[in-house]
Amino acid sequence: MRTTTKFRQLLKAPGIIQAPGAYDCLTAKIIEKAGFPAVYMTGAGTSVGQLGYPDLGLASVTEMVQNAARITEILDVPLIADADTGYGGILNVRRTVRQYERAGVAAIHIEDQDLPKRCGHLNDKKVISTEDMVQKIKAAVDARTDDDFTIIVRTDSIAVTGWDDAMHRCGEYIKAGADALFVEALRTPEEVERAAQNLDIPLLFNFVETGKSPLLPAPELERLGFKIVIYPASALLSVTQVVGQVMAQLKETGTTAHLLDGMVSLEDCFEAVGLSAMLAEDARFAIGEGATR
Repeated sequence: MRTTTKFRQLLKAPGIIQAPGAYDCLTAKIIEKAGFPAVYMTGAGTSVGQLGYPDLGLASVTEMVQNAARITEILDVPLIADADTGYGGILNVRRTVRQYERAGVAAIHIEDQDLPKRCGHLNDKKVISTEDMVQKIKAAVDARTDDDFTIIVRTDSIAVTGWDDAMHRCGEYIKAGADALFVEALRTPEEVERAAQNLDIPLLFNFVETGKSPLLPAPELERLGFKIVIYPASALLSVTQVVGQVMAQLKETGTTAHLLDGMVSLEDCFEAVGLSAMLAEDARFAIGEGATR
């Protein structure tokens, strides 16, 4: 079954979809092995972890799609991917949708930020007009070749033009063909609840540690009416702290021998990305000892 169809089934099934954020193949496999039904490819994580840049819209569509393609190759569960603003105008959006489709992605989200765009939990964002975003959404919907490919539309307008405009935009985005909505940077539990009450469409919640939104647990988000929750920064922020601590200890002591309890073994690390399965596959096709090549 195509992962696009798997994701559509998840949208229709009971329960909230939890999709932790991956920025490379290792974090994606760890998430899948933990039992989550979907993985989220974070744009911020891709920018920081793959390119060494902060989340200021510097990652190109080519770099984002390449990372997505590497991740989908090693996953069996659906991948939701950040597609930023669609990387330009109408024609760029159409090309973006087709490239992510070919990369094996199950769903993308595109947003209404204006350039220069930035992380949704930073200040001083700008948004394009509602009319321009509606045309982008219509272009994205028309461009897909797989009807199960899910287009999630994100609005960053609450922090820019206020609540009323954000809700108006959401209504127009639904009419334009959005399959789900992502209202970025909801600021209070009351705003989270109001969004769910106002919008009759699958909703995505962005759970960002140290961000602007309240850190509501998945069962509470489900009770309020949200269908998807992504955790884009959980792995990224944890790795940044842990690796920083290990490097500081190594610099100070000249060894990491005292830190082994906090590490997996080399074999377990390889196992996280399929060591046993690959060796078994190799053995199935290996030429027997003494056989003629």
